[in-house]
Amino acid sequence: MYFIANWKMYGDIKSLNTLNRVIKFSKSKEINKGRLIYCPPYTLINSFLKKFKNCLIDIGAQNCHENETYGPHTGFINARMLKNIGANYVIIGHSENREKGESNRLINLKIKNAIKAKLKVIFCIGETLKEKRQKKTRQILSKQIKLGLDKIKNKSNIFIAYEPVWAIGTGMIPKTEDLLKTIKFIKSKFKSKSPKILYGGSVNPNNIKNLKKINIIDGFLVGGASQNSKKFIDIVKKTYS
Repeated sequence: MYFIANWKMYGDIKSLNTLNRVIKFSKSKEINKGRLIYCPPYTLINSFLKKFKNCLIDIGAQNCHENETYGPHTGFINARMLKNIGANYVIIGHSENREKGESNRLINLKIKNAIKAKLKVIFCIGETLKEKRQKKTRQILSKQIKLGLDKIKNKSNIFIAYEPVWAIGTGMIPKTEDLLKTIKFIKSKFKSKSPKILYGGSVNPNNIKNLKKINIIDGFLVGGASQNSKKFIDIVKKTYS
């Protein structure tokens, strides 16, 4: 079971001290079979690597540029640079970036170059509240999967993170029955073995017991709650209790 902490635009050097509790937890039997991955802002990747040097917590980034090589792209970082600094994962296609103009085609380029750079990709998909109400969830997810993974044959290093846009930061999560059907639908889009499927969107210690009922989910992408070490640990513990 994967637990991915997306810190978003949060954290500074002082924030590293809050990770001591998670490091201690990662070395205990309480973690069960959980795998912890932190995706901090670019500015903290190197510091997180040093902090997690003597434990099994892995590191990822929150996005990357679509260019494979260096170029005149002020303020951007590509997958090769992320791999070079020590990241092993990258989140691509998050709705917060889609909202700012990331197209499915652009996301596809990013995923291809991330895989070339030997990064594992956390590929985010999800529908808006309007699309949900119009009963277009499956149509939207199908399109995002088809175009986002176009001409990518080997999907062994891809995780699909289903994050309903209407659930992110709102405290709302899908009904258990609806979420189960959606996860099954996502898995059905793959002819051979399905990539690992994660759920994200307002995951917290209070609703994890409902979310864990869906035993075909391979893990969780945790946003705001992951910025608090106690809450993040509680999510892991309650997944296995």
